[in-house]
Amino acid sequence: MTASANNPICGLGYSRGCLSRLARGLAAAVLFASLSGGGPALSQRAITIKAPPVVVAEAAGQVPFPIQIEPADAIPRNSFVRLRGLPPMAALSEGYVIGAGSWAIPISALADLKISLPVAASGRADVTILLVAVDGAVLGETKTALTVATAQAAPPPRERSAGPAGGASMLRAGVPVDLAPPRQETTAATPPVVPRSVPQERERVMRLLVKGNEQWEEGNVSAARLFYERAADAGLAEGAMALAATFDAAELSRLNVRGIKPDNKLARQWYERARQLGAGGADERLRRLGAN
Repeated sequence: MTASANNPICGLGYSRGCLSRLARGLAAAVLFASLSGGGPALSQRAITIKAPPVVVAEAAGQVPFPIQIEPADAIPRNSFVRLRGLPPMAALSEGYVIGAGSWAIPISALADLKISLPVAASGRADVTILLVAVDGAVLGETKTALTVATAQAAPPPRERSAGPAGGASMLRAGVPVDLAPPRQETTAATPPVVPRSVPQERERVMRLLVKGNEQWEEGNVSAARLFYERAADAGLAEGAMALAATFDAAELSRLNVRGIKPDNKLARQWYERARQLGAGGADERLRRLGAN
């Protein structure tokens, strides 16, 4: 056996046959690595993120938040979508909070993604949509604008004096009202807010409370407060009590929670809301806050 046969680089002889064999071997290695995923791909397809330029959401409502990534078979495994710039009070139907106004959403959840906002939400937010690989590399990016429309109030009742005679009717707040025969009515200025008692609605609101508790136990305070606020806005007294407790210094101390700055003003505000909704114990906590 010759020296060139034993030496990986042909005995440093650099003969024409040796170099030819080395070139063929390197070409085969590169081709194998490309086909097996261990090297650069033979062709690299661009990934496109599609989203509407503007998403219009209504306060106290839920609307689809459409995001589409194409081509689907080019998306790397374990990658996910990150949204930045959402209003802090916004909540998505899928994913989880990773920071103030920032959410991470699995690719599989994009088809049914929805966004919800509380009653007090308003204005516009510029949202950045990122496709992120498992190692944190950004694979694609686009932007959309989230515009929050305030909920429209029902029109005030019309006067009865100019109504047609007989059995005619007119629309009051969108509901037909019989104007004849005349009858004595009492009109209330603004009905009080009361919890909705439909069983399905009650179950939905209770799920918000459960999600809030789960986020609280995991240490996601902002997310927990968001779910509690949505439950309170839907008329759940327990949601208002839970939200107030996240600002109450005494409750935070009792629960041995550290690192959260109390806010007695906000605690008092949500305890007042809980009392309006009929929560037991709200009066006692309000008196305690008043003594501080």
